[in-house]
Amino acid sequence: MHISRACRGARIRRAPTTALAAVALALAAAEAARAQDAPGHPAATTTALPPVVVEAQREGAMDQVQGYVARRATTGTKTDTPIREIPQSVSVVTRDQIDARQAQTLGQALRYSAGVRVEQYGADWRFDWFRLRGFDAQTNSVYLDGLRYQFGSLVGMIEPYGLQRIEILRGPSSVLYGPNEPGGVVNLVQRRPTPTPQGEVRLLAGSHANRTAAFTSSGPLDRYGTWSYSLTGFGRLANTQVDYTPNDRGFVAPALTWRPDEDTSLTLLAYYQRDWTNGTQFLPSFGTVFATPFGRVPTSRFTGEPDYDKFARTQYGLGYAFERRLDATFTVRQNLRYAHAGYDWQQLYGLGVRPDLRTLDRFAFRSDTRANAFQVDTGLQARFATGPLDHTVLVGLDYARGAFDTRIAGAGAAPIDLYAPAHGAPLPAYLPFTDSRQTSDQVGLYLQDQIRLGERWVLTVGGRQDWVNTDTRNRLAATTERQDDSAFTWRAGLVYLATNGLAPYASYARSFQPQLGTNFLGQPFRPSEGEQFEVGIKYQPPGLNSFIQASLFQITQTNLRTVDPANPLNQVQTGEVRIRGFELEGVASLASGLSLIGSYTYLDPETTQSNTPGEVGRRPSGIPNHAAALWLDYTLPEGAGRFAGIGIGGGVRYVGNTPAGNANAFLVPSVTLFDLALRYDLERLGRDLKGMQLAVNATNLTDEQYVGRCDSASSCFYGFRRSVVGSVAYRW
Repeated sequence: MHISRACRGARIRRAPTTALAAVALALAAAEAARAQDAPGHPAATTTALPPVVVEAQREGAMDQVQGYVARRATTGTKTDTPIREIPQSVSVVTRDQIDARQAQTLGQALRYSAGVRVEQYGADWRFDWFRLRGFDAQTNSVYLDGLRYQFGSLVGMIEPYGLQRIEILRGPSSVLYGPNEPGGVVNLVQRRPTPTPQGEVRLLAGSHANRTAAFTSSGPLDRYGTWSYSLTGFGRLANTQVDYTPNDRGFVAPALTWRPDEDTSLTLLAYYQRDWTNGTQFLPSFGTVFATPFGRVPTSRFTGEPDYDKFARTQYGLGYAFERRLDATFTVRQNLRYAHAGYDWQQLYGLGVRPDLRTLDRFAFRSDTRANAFQVDTGLQARFATGPLDHTVLVGLDYARGAFDTRIAGAGAAPIDLYAPAHGAPLPAYLPFTDSRQTSDQVGLYLQDQIRLGERWVLTVGGRQDWVNTDTRNRLAATTERQDDSAFTWRAGLVYLATNGLAPYASYARSFQPQLGTNFLGQPFRPSEGEQFEVGIKYQPPGLNSFIQASLFQITQTNLRTVDPANPLNQVQTGEVRIRGFELEGVASLASGLSLIGSYTYLDPETTQSNTPGEVGRRPSGIPNHAAALWLDYTLPEGAGRFAGIGIGGGVRYVGNTPAGNANAFLVPSVTLFDLALRYDLERLGRDLKGMQLAVNATNLTDEQYVGRCDSASSCFYGFRRSVVGSVAYRW
């Protein structure tokens, strides 16, 4: 008997438990041999059993990960690469991490990761607001399956239940992904079809009348595994901590994989999502950060109009991921997606409090936005040797076309009493502010070489040329503006792979981001540019399922717009921001049943050049100097008697104070938050309950009332209060 991936009828596609499989096959072979040796057996003296061959398969960068620790990723190189060989800081948030905390937003999934500042605009269910290494990342730095998710415009918010993993690449990444902010990218990976049947049904209920039902199912569709599928669905009806604000969502994501042979795979990926909620509340610093004679403004305060405010969004996407290994040297890959996102947003929001410290002026706002994007990324990978050097060369071409239709109107509205609100004020007549259509075409050509010298040294070098053309049609003014940008970016990094699991590295990387619009003289703005110097060390202890990394970096962003000192109506691109920092992160899933993730981030941000008074030498708005987080999760072992099957998890998160505005008008206080998780495998009560689990999760356990961020004295945003959810899940 011979078992290999070449045998279609009996091949083993995945072997995560190779040792167990080998033992089982060996026992079966031994039993067969004993039976054949028995007297009277027709083959007792004529048949010899050939050796059993079990071919193991290493963890792939797109495979499901058991536990908290992933060893490989694609985001840092666009190739399947061990994380410790990538010369920048890279983290993976696995599906098990997301499930352990029952994360309901991307921000909640990233709360314990180093270098990531999440939920900076507080309890907002419309968008995932976050920073990477101090730079805004929500608009240009979110990717889905390797292709841009937000299209360069903030329009979507993906449902995390539909994700298989989340990969974080810190630092400039334009060499692989084109226009980007210098803080890094977050790549979301959808659930994929699996080689073995599995699935889950989950019912959840909790705070704010949360009622959620979700399911996922995947596996082969035929006996050979040529076709496999995945189907995920999610539905939620809920309120939020703010009055008159729903949090309703429907989501479905099918996927289908065709694998005619071991060298070819095509996965069709789709998603559809519908959201209903309201905008976040713009509150004054007096009554939130600072005390007033009337106390603090309640975190439940709704400053809009219940019959007017709304935020309704529809988003969907359809695409594929294709891979074909041509021979031992060449592999071609192509990712493609067409996506749409659109929302209707109406809100009366606060402009600032009057001198009486309780009357809030308001503005009526209405926005109708539609975005469509087509993207395709094609890469050819070649593995070969030149003398003592082993190369993994990637050459690629990507293209993206986006179209954005935006209509914005607004007007001043009647004020409201923050402490005794009376709704029902008449709405004003709107004035149109924006009615535009913007189309953008971006082409990028990139080349990368991962060069290995022996078993110890890995040098990664890459370069990319981008061309971006943007046409903006102003339908109010009946004008059209065209802007053409181009940039060359590159990266180089060296890693040393020590035998004890240590991997020190050093790298340099650049980025660029187009700046749309023109100055007072009608000249288009140049792209902003970023550069990073980074040194660090990664450690993957041999024999332990753990990974630790530490990094020191300096990022400088230039060509930022600032006021022209010779003409207050003009802007010049002499602004500059520099951020120095240190990050430490560790993850582990140990055989003892303990899993953990811990992180610490220190940032030293500074506005180094600006013509705006009071900004030079100050910390940019909303960036803390210190942030730390620790999550521990422990499952009691079999020997714990009747307590076996109980799991308990807990976490603590600290975010340091943040300045309000780039001139640092005041500081928003720091906050320490606690989370808790409990679960129990019901199989312990009887075999008929195998696969069923009860879980309870609480975030902000002590119910801290805190401000997530202030942009000014009139724009402050409350953070998430305590939330408790319980779930029952059945898995197979």
